Amino acid sequence: MEKEKLQSYWNSNLKYLVILCSLWFVFGLACPILFVDQLNNFNLAGIPLGFWFATQGAFIFTIILLFIYARLMNNLDKKHGLEED
Repeated sequence: MEKEKLQSYWNSNLKYLVILCSLWFVFGLACPILFVDQLNNFNLAGIPLGFWFATQGAFIFTIILLFIYARLMNNLDKKHGLEED
């Protein structure tokens, strides 16, 4: 694979990582901590939303981000001719 294609592939990968890790930080860590008082004004199945978001929501969001990353990387691999057979 030529150097420009490898550089393009790596730059796209880094872009995906920065965006997804930023989303993970904001919604998985910052929101449950910074907005816990506002979130606790609402209930989800009788549980304060701030508590639920900090315990369950962050994990669910992280798993969703992992699936999104896998899909993005599969598409990027196909774009650059690196898909597995």
